[in-house]
Amino acid sequence: MWPTLRYVGGVCGLARYCEAGGFLRASGPASGVPGLLCGGGRRSSSTSSFDIVIVGGGIVGLASARTLILKHPGLSISVVEKEKDLALHQTGHNSGVIHSGIYYKPESLKAKLCVEGAALIYEYCNLKGIPYRQCGKLIVAVEQEEIPRLQALYERGLQNGVQGLRLIQQEDIKKKEPYCRGLMAIDCPYTGIVNYQQVALSFAQDFQEAGGSILKDFEVKGIEIAKENSSRSKDGMNYPIAVKNSKGKEIRCRYVVTCAGLYSDRISELSGCNPDPQIVPFRGDYLVLKPEKGYLVKGNIYPVPDSRFPFLGVHFTPRLDGTIWLGPNAVLAFKREGYKPFDFDARDVMEVILKRGPAGVRAQALDRDGNLVEDFVFDGGTGEIGDRVLHVRNAPSPAATSSLAISRMIAEEAQQRFKL
Repeated sequence: MWPTLRYVGGVCGLARYCEAGGFLRASGPASGVPGLLCGGGRRSSSTSSFDIVIVGGGIVGLASARTLILKHPGLSISVVEKEKDLALHQTGHNSGVIHSGIYYKPESLKAKLCVEGAALIYEYCNLKGIPYRQCGKLIVAVEQEEIPRLQALYERGLQNGVQGLRLIQQEDIKKKEPYCRGLMAIDCPYTGIVNYQQVALSFAQDFQEAGGSILKDFEVKGIEIAKENSSRSKDGMNYPIAVKNSKGKEIRCRYVVTCAGLYSDRISELSGCNPDPQIVPFRGDYLVLKPEKGYLVKGNIYPVPDSRFPFLGVHFTPRLDGTIWLGPNAVLAFKREGYKPFDFDARDVMEVILKRGPAGVRAQALDRDGNLVEDFVFDGGTGEIGDRVLHVRNAPSPAATSSLAISRMIAEEAQQRFKL
């Protein structure tokens, strides 16, 4: 059963194509992008000491590593990733939309970083020859009662500095999307699509070419101040933090930056930080338009968001491979990296059931009272180790779009906090 289908007509009047058998269930976002081999490093492979260790090999971690090493080329920096390849989770499991920044509260970090980040992503892709499509987006009102919300959203976009926005009527909607029907729409030409996994791997390549080191298959299980007698090397206590993995190995460093995505709360707790906000995992499923129906959709088509629900609604999104996705829904995942309906992890389930109850409707951080944390959250903790750690606690969509802008902010915060 796919309850999302009932929303299709509300998006843009295309429900009849679902009824005509126009959709297949998505089997998952296979990007076909190979992983990078571990390499680089300003120190020899025999050493295990770095100035900065970044936990997490997704797009935010890799962007931050790249920005830090370009800004501080004299530092030794390493990225540690628990998987055998990079960018496999949230970076590799998303719709690939380059968001414009229209939705977010003016003056929020989401709004500022998304608008700045979109411009940086386009610039970076042009520089590196990474393919993308600036296919635009229509946000379509299909009911009279939606028009005031649409107009308010348009004003918000203008406040946020989103480029090229305009309100259009029925005739112009047909010109942009011949098979879409609506009363009024926001034309957002700056929205695009890209393969974020490919972008992330390019960040990793830049980082390694600048002398950075990437350690894969390194699942962090401990971040602590090392005991003085635990190191007999000449480095001594110049590298006071021990980052330990699940296989009993450790590396030493002066500072740690964590960008652990779905595990950001647990990694933060390892260094003695507050467990809140907690991550509660929700899985989003997509349908895929059959190839012979691909002509029905040209760009992104979104509904007017409903303030009663903390998500943007079911929408059509074209992909670089020519497919058209419809979705997502939002269902509680029984595993933090549970991309299949029956993936299960007892700890993940028990944390949700015992601590938060049924609150939440998407992959999102929740505060102590079960409320959604809507903006980015950065934390450092307290005490001796807290002065040497910077955590990215909540980086939801549009974090991929915002990744380069986020990385600049992290680099600035690290420079001030760590006195680099």
